[in-house]
Formats: sequence, structure tokens, C-alpha cells
Amino acid sequence: MGKKRKHSETEATAPVKKNDEPAPERPKRTLLGWKDKSEDAEKSEPSSSSRFRNKEKVLVTCSRRINFRYRHLMLNMVSLLPHCKKDSKVEAKSSKGATLNELVELKGSSSCLFFECRKHKDLYLWMVKSPGGPSVKFLVNAVHTMEELKLTGNHLKGSRPLLTFSSNFDKDVHWKLLKEMLTQIFGIPKEHRKSKPYHDHVFVFSIVDDHIWFRNYQISVPHNESDKIARGGLDKMTLIEVGPRFCLNPIKIFGGSFGGPTLYENPFYVSPNQIRALEKRNKAGKFAKKIKAKTRRKMHELSNPLEPDEFADMWKDE
Repeated sequence: MGKKRKHSETEATAPVKKNDEPAPERPKRTLLGWKDKSEDAEKSEPSSSSRFRNKEKVLVTCSRRINFRYRHLMLNMVSLLPHCKKDSKVEAKSSKGATLNELVELKGSSSCLFFECRKHKDLYLWMVKSPGGPSVKFLVNAVHTMEELKLTGNHLKGSRPLLTFSSNFDKDVHWKLLKEMLTQIFGIPKEHRKSKPYHDHVFVFSIVDDHIWFRNYQISVPHNESDKIARGGLDKMTLIEVGPRFCLNPIKIFGGSFGGPTLYENPFYVSPNQIRALEKRNKAGKFAKKIKAKTRRKMHELSNPLEPDEFADMWKDE
């Protein structure tokens, strides 16, 4: 009997079948001729790598024991920002910064709006870029919610707004920083899954008396065929206010997230506690003046007694 060949030798001598190789794909035919796919890949690679995609996500939350008006303001902001995520209340303690930074990371957000209420009266707004900062602390004044105002304006929910800023934002460095933060947080990313590709309202940020005033307007356009305006015609467009309204008084700008080195401090800021203390002192001063006036009147009556009247006992019964 002859010796059997090894398995490796049989594999080496086995001929390679040509039928296993796939046939080359046929190029796509266009009106200008045959189009090669390699050219499309070369053209698409640099454009996709250089294209910037805005993935901004905002976490919106508040502190415990918040007032009903401030809670309604927070819910109005949630309805205006489709790219935000609402979370449960956070305890307003000294360690709130670490807790909120962890929440922002868990939610996959890059910014945070934290409404902090103190003494059921004062509302503070933290506007933060996480995790590297910066962060701004505002005092919120002149709050008017949508439900309270009952204005006639009405725009599409989830539509993208136009952001307008007054010319004062370009004067100082801290206003430029605040303008950039407001643009990133309130600007809805293009093609966001919860947004609609329309611009039918405007967010207006204006600086008056070193305060940032916020307004929201609907862009109203006539839809009748006779009054229909051409594209780019702004003569017949009108603005109708929707709400809410509020005013932001900047207190401090920090270099980190919910803290860090102080980049700017408002020299004209007066805390609400100091204002209330001054009002109490003024009221206490009025009360002290009244008491002094009464004592002066008594001393005057004692020092200048009235002379006895001759006819005082005339009509008394004998």
C-alpha cells in the first residue's frame, strides 16, 4: 500500500476557483456620463470631517421650596427650549455644585440653567457651561409668566427662534461673554429631533441700566392672497409679544462650573436682604418720629397749661 498524503499538501495543491471573486460594481450612470464612486467618496470625506454639528443640550432644574410663580417661569423656559432636559429638584446647599455637575454629566448635557429660590421671595439663576465653565449668577427681577400675562401672541411650539441683542453687548468684555453664553444656551441646534425647522418668533436681549431684559415676540405675517408678502419683504411683518418677561441682574461671573475664580463682580449690585433691611429701618424711623412727636406734645401741654374758664361750671345742675 502507498503512503497517504498529508492534509496540508492537499490544501496547497488545490486550485483556486475564480468564480468566488465578486464582479466589480457598475458605475452609476448620470446625464453627464458614467460616475465613479471613488470620486464621490473623495469629495464627501473632507466635507463631513470639517462640518460642525451643534450638539448643545441644556439641563433645566430648580431648588426645593420654590415659589409657584418661579416654578411657572421655569416651565415656560422648558416649553421654549426643545433641546433642554428637565430634572427633579435639587437641595440648595453648599454642595449643590458637585451634585449639579454630576447630573449634567449623567444627562449628557453641556449647559445648565438652575433656578435657586431663597426665603420664598428671591430668585437666583445660575447659567453654567459644564464641565469647564464659565458660570454666571443672576438675580431675577420683574418676573411675569405666560399664564399671568395672557398676551395674544402665539407661536409654534418647538420652532427655532431668532436671537437679537442690543448694541450694548459689544461694549465691555463681560457683556461679550454673556452674549456668547446666551447664544449657545438659547440657540436651538439645527435639525434637532424635537425642534421644527421654522423661525416664527424672536428672543430679544437688551441691556438697560446694567440689567438684561428678556422678551419673546411672535413674527406675524399676513396669509391672505391679496396681502401675501414677497420673500424678504419686512414692511408688513409685525411682532406680537408672547411672554414670559424677566430681568437678569448679573452678580458674579466665575471661571469654573458653579464656582471657581471670580472673573467679574458687579460693583452696583445690592442684595435683596440689604434692600429689605433699609425699608425696615425707614419704617422704624417713622414710628420713632411719631413717639417723639407725642412726647413733645405732652411736654408742651404740661409747660403751657390752659387758663381756667369762667363759664365752665355755668350749666352744671346745682
